[in-house]
Amino acid sequence: MTAPKGTFAAEAAGELAVVERSGFVESRHVGSAVVLGPDGSVLRTVGDPAAAVFPRSTLKPFQALASIASGAQLTPEETVLATASHDGTAEHAKIVRGILKKGGLRLSSLRCPADWPTDRDARDQLVRDGHGTHPIFHNCSGKHAAMLLACVASGWDPRTYLDPAHPLQERVREVIQRMTGEHVSRSGVDGCGLPVHALSLTGLAAGFARVRTTRADSPWPLYRDAAALTEAVLQRPWLISGRGRPDAVLIEELGALAKVGAEGVLAVALEDGTAVAVKVLDGSPRPAAAVAAGLLFAVGAIDAPALARVRARLDLAVLGGGVPVGELRVTCA
Repeated sequence: MTAPKGTFAAEAAGELAVVERSGFVESRHVGSAVVLGPDGSVLRTVGDPAAAVFPRSTLKPFQALASIASGAQLTPEETVLATASHDGTAEHAKIVRGILKKGGLRLSSLRCPADWPTDRDARDQLVRDGHGTHPIFHNCSGKHAAMLLACVASGWDPRTYLDPAHPLQERVREVIQRMTGEHVSRSGVDGCGLPVHALSLTGLAAGFARVRTTRADSPWPLYRDAAALTEAVLQRPWLISGRGRPDAVLIEELGALAKVGAEGVLAVALEDGTAVAVKVLDGSPRPAAAVAAGLLFAVGAIDAPALARVRARLDLAVLGGGVPVGELRVTCA
């Protein structure tokens, strides 16, 4: 029987970070990473960044661009929600409702799973009010709402927008391939029910660099939309996830376009086009942002004060009895 295809094996991974407790290395995070320079050259690699991975929610900027290219007219706030893995706060949900209202769509049109907010206060308030899970609180509801609006604008069936053969999903693949410069090697079903497409970390980093460096006066509509998306994210970092979340921290402190994805994926692109993409092999999200910042510092793309600001906000301390007794330490940079 032929073994199923998948991402890189442990033998091809490199150590990214360790978790140290009381002077003892308790855990080791392995994976792959790549740093690209402003000219697209490879500045640093760890493991096997040429291997395909499922980028998960790091695909959201490209998916949002496909929705916009398909006629979804979005405000800057709505553009960020279309790119977000949000916390399900009342503010997040309000913006998602606004996107649906533009298309005359009902909440029942959302095909993402029902979920609780990941924001603890928002979840507690729902429980106190006697409410339960709902698709609008799913972290991908903004992306789904934007796709539904695009279907209405283009005259496509909004009931089948999850189908990989749907015209909108075909456009998503086209945008991904155009922005990353890679052909989609394999597809699957993401946690929210939409298609997810495999790319290399090198292609993912290149795609983020292209989105981050596009100009508002580009002659190409897709690139103008990418510039508008980047500006919207930079002005409203917390909407892309939640206050103090790792990608929001990277956006705020580095002026970067940053996005986390499930199973330990993260992509970051700076204003000059320097970009990094990380995949933690066991799927842990814990080290990815620290690794990305450490690699950017190692190649001279950010300075020591910027790295210190990021690290201070990532809560990397290891606690014992409620006090710090160690830390997560990046070892690949």
